[in-house]
Amino acid sequence: MRGQQERTGPLFSYVSTEDRIPKAHPLRQVRRLADQALDRLHPTFCRLYPEGGRPSIPPEQLLLALLLQAIYGIRSERMLIEQLDYNLLFRWFVGLNPDDPVWHPTTFTKNRDRLLNEELMAMFLELLLASPEVMPLLSSEHFSVDGTLLRAWASHGSLERIDGIDDDPPPSSGGNGFGSSPGKQKKRAKGDFRGLLLSNQTHRSSSDAEARLFRKSNSTGAFLSYLGHCLMENRHGLVVASEVTPADGYGERAAAVRMARSLPGAHQKTLGADKGYDTRDFVADLRIAGITPHVTQNIQTRRRSAIDGRTVRHAGYARSINARRRIEQVFGWIKQAAGLRQLKTRGRSRVGAVFRLHVVAYNLIRLANLLSPREVLA
Repeated sequence: MRGQQERTGPLFSYVSTEDRIPKAHPLRQVRRLADQALDRLHPTFCRLYPEGGRPSIPPEQLLLALLLQAIYGIRSERMLIEQLDYNLLFRWFVGLNPDDPVWHPTTFTKNRDRLLNEELMAMFLELLLASPEVMPLLSSEHFSVDGTLLRAWASHGSLERIDGIDDDPPPSSGGNGFGSSPGKQKKRAKGDFRGLLLSNQTHRSSSDAEARLFRKSNSTGAFLSYLGHCLMENRHGLVVASEVTPADGYGERAAAVRMARSLPGAHQKTLGADKGYDTRDFVADLRIAGITPHVTQNIQTRRRSAIDGRTVRHAGYARSINARRRIEQVFGWIKQAAGLRQLKTRGRSRVGAVFRLHVVAYNLIRLANLLSPREVLA
């Protein structure tokens, strides 16, 4: 017999949110690991908030909500709040009961300066990796490093001369449109850069003064960008350090040396990298720090590689070059799945905090897969 659809739903529900979430849902492992790291951040949160006054929204819930935004690639905080209102899975992950009111989107705006800073996100990543069940998964000897281009939240139209002088009038277009009468010497319109050679030495963005014009290759255009860097251990592909720098030709190598030197332990380590890191200064800095550079050789007609045969002949060199490719998965997930190809924050410090938050989200997803119980086939 055909069942009839009921338009009116029940008024009360006696099934708890905990029972509605499947036991094998991957977010259960993600929330457990995130809660362990956030619990260790309790003393830091106490210092960030004053003693008296009206109680705030728990910072743990705000950070869990931002992790959800990164994991599911939600475009804006308003869409995140909208889904928190009706999505029971999101409510359970953040710690809201079905009847609890959701926050206003400006809650993230008012708490952004307090929570989204590089130091706090670095502590979040460090405490996550310091968990007793995570540490055995990490390699302490073999690492890989790479960088990626992050498009800044600023356009070419925001570029202005650093010295404050107006640019020369644009050249004549040869028609009846704008710029057709060179005798009139019309003032150049804002965002009109015809005939100009834009440079970081002459122009700055009025929207984001720390963003720099940078192009990935000679066949692509230059955009206002930042550089995001990650240091990955080679055993399971977990990111152990991250950093954001202004976009320039030396940022990747300088950040790689800083992150490599911050690795704990005085034992010998290896660091894999692509051919862009094959320079004499970078290889020398790593050797001084006691790190063996497993850098892909950049051999050209008029150029010699800084990696000699003493390094290439070992079997570990080939394994490091092969394992290094896994770091591209980190950048691919952060920029494609999590939606960080185009930044939505400005300033290097804020961009660095958002980038590290996405690195934490990637590690949580990776750890949820590594720590989940495997089904044994009979």
